[in-house]
Amino acid sequence: MSVKPIKMPSATKDSTILKIAVEMLNAPDKVPQLIEFDQSQPLSSIIQLLCKAWGLPDPVNYALQFSESNNQNYITEKNRNEIKNGSVLRLEQSPAKTVQDILSKINTGTEAEQTAALTKLSNVSSDLTFALEFINKKGLSLVINNIETGKFKGNCLKYALVTFVELMDHGIISWDILENQFINKVVSFVSNQTNAQDPKIIQSCLSILENIVLNSSGKNSHVEKEITIPSLISHLENQDRIIQQNAIALINAIFSKADLTKKKTIAATLCSKQVRNKIYENLITKNVSKEALGTELAHQLYVLQTLTLGLLEPKMRLRADSQEQESQEKIKELRKLAFENDNNTNMEVTTRRQTGSLSKDYKKLGFKCEIDPIKDFNETPPGVLALDCMLYFARNYREDYTKIVLRNSCRADEQECPFGKTSVELVKLLCDILHIGESPSEQGQTYHPLFFTHDHPFEELFRICIVLLNKTWKEMRATTEDFVKVLSVVREQISRALAASPKGFDKFRQKIKELTYSEITHLWQQERTNREVWESHARPIVELKEKITPEIIDLIQQQRLGVLVGGTRFKKYMKINRKDKFWFVRLSPNHKILHYGECDEKSTPSLEELGTKLAVADIKCVVVGKECPHMKDLKGKISSPHLAFSLILKAAEVPSLDFVAPDEQIFDYWTDGINALLKEKMTSKSFENDLETLLSMDIKVRLLDAEGIDIPQDPPQIPPEPEDYDFYYENN
Repeated sequence: MSVKPIKMPSATKDSTILKIAVEMLNAPDKVPQLIEFDQSQPLSSIIQLLCKAWGLPDPVNYALQFSESNNQNYITEKNRNEIKNGSVLRLEQSPAKTVQDILSKINTGTEAEQTAALTKLSNVSSDLTFALEFINKKGLSLVINNIETGKFKGNCLKYALVTFVELMDHGIISWDILENQFINKVVSFVSNQTNAQDPKIIQSCLSILENIVLNSSGKNSHVEKEITIPSLISHLENQDRIIQQNAIALINAIFSKADLTKKKTIAATLCSKQVRNKIYENLITKNVSKEALGTELAHQLYVLQTLTLGLLEPKMRLRADSQEQESQEKIKELRKLAFENDNNTNMEVTTRRQTGSLSKDYKKLGFKCEIDPIKDFNETPPGVLALDCMLYFARNYREDYTKIVLRNSCRADEQECPFGKTSVELVKLLCDILHIGESPSEQGQTYHPLFFTHDHPFEELFRICIVLLNKTWKEMRATTEDFVKVLSVVREQISRALAASPKGFDKFRQKIKELTYSEITHLWQQERTNREVWESHARPIVELKEKITPEIIDLIQQQRLGVLVGGTRFKKYMKINRKDKFWFVRLSPNHKILHYGECDEKSTPSLEELGTKLAVADIKCVVVGKECPHMKDLKGKISSPHLAFSLILKAAEVPSLDFVAPDEQIFDYWTDGINALLKEKMTSKSFENDLETLLSMDIKVRLLDAEGIDIPQDPPQIPPEPEDYDFYYENN
C-alpha cells in the first residue's frame, strides 16, 4: 500500500516537529498519511487537514487516538506531549460522536447491535476523555438503569458490568449514587449459584460490591446484610484466579468495615473447619509456591490473616484487673490443672489454702508476683491475652503443661525457667513478630499458611513455642540472668521457622526441632562472618579505605544501573481503589532513556513492548516520601509513603513521573540509580550497607598476607636519617 505524505503548515523554529503516521482502521480506501506533527498547532487544525486529505466531511466528528496495544486513548491537548517521533496514530470518530452512536444502539438497536455497542463501550470506557463524555450524556445512568431493571442479559450484561467498573474506576462519580435496588441486583448475580454465570459477570460484580463497601459512605451495611460470607467462600472453588482474589478482597472489605461484634462473627465463620478447608485447599494447597499464587491473591491472604489476628488486639491492650472475677478464676484454674488431680477432695484443697500453699503454688507456676499473680498481666502488650494463651495450653495439653511446671519447680531457683514469666514474654514476642495491632500495609504479601489450618492458630502457635522455649532454655543451660538471651534465640527460631512457610503446625513443629540452639548459633556465626564490618580504626586501614572507596562506589553504581536496565514492575496507584494495575519501567542499555508502560502482574516486557519513553536528560531531580506530588494527591491512600519517589521533570507538560516501590530494597536501588544517572550522590541505607560490606570484604582480601600480624593504631615512626650513607654490604 502506498503512503501519502502531507505537510502541516510551516511552524516557527521554536516548535517541536514530529514525524508520524496516521491511519484509519476499517477503511481500506484511505491511504495512511505520513505527516509532520506540529506540537504548537491546535489538534483541531491537524485533524481538519487529515480529514481534508481523506475527503472526510465534518472534521468535528473525528479525533486522534494512540494505536499501541497498551494505549489506545484519545489524544487531547493534555496528553499530546506523549506523542513521539515515529508514532503511528489512528483517526477515529470523536468521543462525542462515538457516545452518540453507542447510546442510539443501546436505546433502539437490535440485540446484535446492542451487544456490539456494549462490547465497544467496554473497550473504550477506560479512556478518561471518553468516560467524561459518556457520563455527561447520561450514559452511566442508562447502564445502571438497564442493569437494575434486568434489561441487559447474557453478553450485554457482561459488557455492561465491565463498562460500569471501568467508568467508576475513574473516580468521576461517587459510589453513593447507587440505590439499594442496583446493589440487590448485583448481589443476586454473586449469590445465585444455580445458574452458571459468565466469569466476567462474577468478577465485575465482586469488584463492584468491594468498591461499594470501601468507598461509599453508607451503603456498606446494606451489602453486609444482603450477602453472606459462605456464599463468597463458595467462589473460591472457582478455577478463575480473578474471581478467587475478588471474592477474598470483598470478604476483607466487609471484615475491615464491620464493627467489633460483626468482626467476631465473621472471624468465627472464617475459622470454622469447613470454611478454612476451602480457603486452604483452593488457594494454598493448589499453589506450590507464593509466586504461583500471584501478587494480588497473596496480598489478599495477607490482609485476611492480619484482620483475623487483629481481633486479638483488644485483649492484648487490656490490663488484668485484680477486682475482675474472670481473670482470677482463670489463674485459679491454672493452679488447679497443675497441682490438683481430678480425685482431689475439697478437704485437701481447704487444707492447702490454710497452710498458705497457694502462694507457693503460684511461685512454682513461675509468676513474678506470687501473692497476687494477676499483676503479672498488667503490662500491655500482651495484657490478658497471655493469660488466655496459658489457659488454652493448660486445658488442651494438660500433660505437657504439668510436665513443664513440675520439671521447673524441681530445679534450683536460678536455673528455673519460670512458666508464668516466660509465657508473658513469649506472647509479647509473638505479637511483635506477627505485627498484631498493626493495619495491613498496601503491598504486604507475607501470609503464613499454617494460620489457615486451625480454629485457634495463635494459641496453637503459643503452645508449640512455649515447649520450644523450655527446650532451648535447657540446651543453653540458662539461668535467670540469661532470660533476654534465651528470648533472642527463641525469636530467631520462630522467625526462621515461619519464614520457611510451613503448610501446617506439624511442619512448623518439625522445622522448629531442626533449629536447635547449636544450629542457631552456627547460623549466626556464619552470617556474622559473611557481613562482618571491619571495625578497626587503625590509620593504615582508614587510609586504605579512603583509597579504595571510589572503586567500591563505582561498583555499587554499576549494580544499581544494572537493576534499572533489568527493569522493575510497580503497582499503579490511583485516587480510587483499582486492583491488578501495574506498570513496568526499565533503563535502556546505553543509560540514556527510561522506557515504561502498563503490564500485568507476571510479565516482564522488553524495551520494544514499552511504548513510552523519557530521556534521562529531561529529569531535573528525584524527590522522595511526602515531598512527592502523588503523596499530596492521594491524601493517605498509600500506607507506605516512605517508599514513594518521583522524578521531577524539566518539561512543564508532564511535571513528574511518580512511583511507589514494592519494598525498601527496590526503593533504595531506584533512587540510587536515578541519582547516579544525574551525577548526584547515592544516599540510601542500602548504599551505606553495601559500601561498608564491600569495603570490609575488599580490605580483608588485601590483608590476607598480613594475617596474624598486629596492625598498630598509628604507623611506625620514621627513624632519623643516618649520619652517612656508607652502607656495609656482605656478599656470601
